Amino acid sequence: MLQVLPADAAKLIEQGGVIAYPTEAVYGLGCDPDNDAAIEQLLQIKQRPWQKGLILVAGDYLQLLPYIDESQLTADQLAFVHSKWPGPFTFIMPIKPKLSALLSGTFDSIAVRVTAHSDVKALCAATNKPIVSTSANLSGQAPALSLHEVKQQFEGVIAGVVIGELGKQLSPSTIIDAKSGKIIRQG
Repeated sequence: MLQVLPADAAKLIEQGGVIAYPTEAVYGLGCDPDNDAAIEQLLQIKQRPWQKGLILVAGDYLQLLPYIDESQLTADQLAFVHSKWPGPFTFIMPIKPKLSALLSGTFDSIAVRVTAHSDVKALCAATNKPIVSTSANLSGQAPALSLHEVKQQFEGVIAGVVIGELGKQLSPSTIIDAKSGKIIRQG
């Protein structure tokens, strides 16, 4: 399996590849959120139904603006979101019209996060956009916590894996609905 730095991983993403990368707590699988063929490939690799939707992870909030409709949120709701970022908090936010259903699934919202993880920030900076982020595992299996586990499940089916270390989080990010403030999943 090709092991690459974030800048080289960005090239693989731009070419439509699916990559694995370390995040705050687990390895993630990612691709270009604007490439439906790449998203379909990621869903097929993970054996995940498109209806569930996916997460976008960004290195900077501005990278999320083409995908989310912040006009549907109040100033207080946005202030709460911004108070948690960057960090291990994923927010369910309203989507822009015509966003690919492969990203949002059957919902009128999408899960988004602004990361504090240096390798993911570098990856997003190199692609100049957020990337799709879903845990590196087959649906229903435990997320990969090591390069060895990524190789076991995805050798030969993904374009490469970013060299780096997992963050210090012990569990995947907390997921919060930006409109209601309700915690969907405790991290």
